[in-house]
Amino acid sequence: MIESFEKIPVKIFPTANDGSIMVAAQIATLIKDKQAKKENCVLGMATGSTPILLYKELVRLHKEEGLSFKNVITINLDEYYPIHKTAYQSYWSFMHRHLFSQVDIKPENIHIPNGEWAEEQIKEHCAGYEQIIEKSGGIDLQILGIGKNGHIGFNEPGSSFHSKTRVIHLDQQTRIANTYEFHDLNKVPRLAITVGISSIMKAKKIVLLAWGNKADIIAKAVEGNITEQVPASVLQNHDDCTFVIDEIAATDLTRHKSPWLTGSTDWTPALIKKAVIELALKLDKTILSLTANDYTENSLADLLVLRESVYDINLQVFYMLRDTITGWPGGKPNVVIPAHPERSNPFPKKVLIFSPHPDDDIISMGGTFMRLQDQGHEVHVGYQTSGNIAVTDEFVTRFLDFAVGFEDLFGIDNKKSQEILTNARAYLASKKSDHIDTAEIRAIKGLIRRCEAKATCRYVGLKDENHHFLDLPFYETGAIEKKPMSELDIKITMDYLNKLQPHQIYCAGDLADPHGTHKVCLEIIFESLRRLKASGAEWIKDCWVWLYKGAWQEWDIAEIEMALPMSPDQVLKKRFGIFIHQSQKDSVPFQGTDAREFWQRAEIRNANTADIYARLGLTRYAAIEAFVRWHY
Repeated sequence: MIESFEKIPVKIFPTANDGSIMVAAQIATLIKDKQAKKENCVLGMATGSTPILLYKELVRLHKEEGLSFKNVITINLDEYYPIHKTAYQSYWSFMHRHLFSQVDIKPENIHIPNGEWAEEQIKEHCAGYEQIIEKSGGIDLQILGIGKNGHIGFNEPGSSFHSKTRVIHLDQQTRIANTYEFHDLNKVPRLAITVGISSIMKAKKIVLLAWGNKADIIAKAVEGNITEQVPASVLQNHDDCTFVIDEIAATDLTRHKSPWLTGSTDWTPALIKKAVIELALKLDKTILSLTANDYTENSLADLLVLRESVYDINLQVFYMLRDTITGWPGGKPNVVIPAHPERSNPFPKKVLIFSPHPDDDIISMGGTFMRLQDQGHEVHVGYQTSGNIAVTDEFVTRFLDFAVGFEDLFGIDNKKSQEILTNARAYLASKKSDHIDTAEIRAIKGLIRRCEAKATCRYVGLKDENHHFLDLPFYETGAIEKKPMSELDIKITMDYLNKLQPHQIYCAGDLADPHGTHKVCLEIIFESLRRLKASGAEWIKDCWVWLYKGAWQEWDIAEIEMALPMSPDQVLKKRFGIFIHQSQKDSVPFQGTDAREFWQRAEIRNANTADIYARLGLTRYAAIEAFVRWHY
């Protein structure tokens, strides 16, 4: 039954790393088979964040297992235009940084479109690039990523299925998504050179990788109609194409979203809840008003066998949803409520909120943050990273101006601060988009965000000693690309947890963060907790972990296990708390494809969650913050 929905074979892995390792092994086997035949192996290469883990594994296979690339010819899909090949953002630099400089590939076997081709000769060069592919014998295996608008290579929506290598105008959504590479949307090139769709389709084998927040476009490409408005959908016509995706990217596929449509179903309570909620929303009815005909006419007749009447099913799901709602995120004291999301004792609790960046606490769970503090819990916040790269250069000189002026105002010797200001102005005036800030400027940017976080904690009512800055090392590269999770990151986190010994932990499960910081921060927390549990730490037996979202997406209604309603006044108070982070307001350096400010995103998502609860027949609130419990 799955095949009737999925028109392209799809392999789903728990994580991007798992999928990347599998594809790397596949590539290694192909290279070795070609070596045994004394033939070249022609690989079509992709760029962007998606294949980084794949290239990392190929490098490991070369260094640790002796995989040779001497017989490999590479054909890269695309390049910005115009761009100098040595620019940090160029795909020439990307490929050499992540793969070519670390393996034994012959330089003459590397082919990447040249972002410096003369404009008047570009058609000739593009035709020549097609000839390179043909003379190499064609591409044996093409690696692809996919844009949120469905582009493959830089073949944007509307690209002809018959297109060849050419210059293309980049879609605005693509440029916004790639802003993180250039720090400024205005610096993102408007043009790119890309291998065409017809050229991609000539590859003997294609593997498309997709991780994280790509679920919507993956479903359209795999299950939807073939259309030039979703360029990746043409891959349905390829004889040997496989999509390799992680579980997050698979969430909109029918087998995950509506598994009851794909065949026999094990009707767990969670799946019953999911099916009934989806049915009610589809029909725009409250849960308690669903009828037997609604179930039978929408492929849910099997559910009617499980209970004596349809109303029993409706009640079961209504109560499950109702019982997620609470005004007491730390548990209600002196009462026993069996279905309450949190236990009543101990009360008050020692609560730890992990915030990947210095503003995720107030953006994603500001209402809950304030409620926990107001209800008498001992609340702590652990800021995992400095967030320094998300501060614009203008803020540096603005605050240094203040520091110099402050010292001058009170007769303090400002010779040193004036020197720092002068040096900062000189550096920033000549700074290029691919330059990494000096350690001094990064420290100042980190201090700006630290002060904003402290001010937010005071606004909520925390004591000064209850906020902690972990400054995890993986983040401190000065560039968009971060280091992998390290043992030092885990040690810092374990030591912090052991010192605090909380009863309740909140952390960001918002893995749609396009730059990966949230994901690494969550992995560090999970690994730390697993090790602490294995070590026999007594306190961890009574510690519950709740995951929040909000900055980049929100939990699906059927997933929510704790829902905290907010009044209009509380929504406004949360907004003012977010406003304290002035360096992140008005102009967000790394906002992804969403042009709204974070406070707007949070309010709209919280209001939407409340609206869906109301549409399903629950009480209507102004907003709701949602959480899912993680078990370890």
